[in-house]
Amino acid sequence: MRSRQILCPTDFSDTASHALKYAIEMANLYHVGLRIVHVIEQPMGVDNYQILTVTPEELAQSMEDSAADNMKKLLTELKSELSVESVIRHGSAAEQILKEAEGSESGMIVIASHGRTGLSHFLHSNVAEAVANRAQCPVLVVK
Repeated sequence: MRSRQILCPTDFSDTASHALKYAIEMANLYHVGLRIVHVIEQPMGVDNYQILTVTPEELAQSMEDSAADNMKKLLTELKSELSVESVIRHGSAAEQILKEAEGSESGMIVIASHGRTGLSHFLHSNVAEAVANRAQCPVLVVK
């Protein structure tokens, strides 16, 4: 862990920004690099009920452009002398985060938890929980 980079997934939320601060602190402590990953999930819907004013390709491109803009903004706001890499993936958030951690041989994952409880917890997939349960490296879940 102490010689391998730290992976920090982001959805560009305030909670993810809070987790990023922990990731930066850990990376500085261990003198390792930081890798920031954002996963674009496909929008879900039933074809018969979707009303789209754009084609699926246009929607996907818009999501990609938005993610790239948010990532650029995030990287320019980082005030750190760390080695920072960023990547944008497509698919299931938990699956892609785990693949990125394995593929980049990350020493630790620092991930935000949105702290949902009750019915909201059951209605929304818990990415942080899935990553923490299945990751091969240590995971720090930040609330």
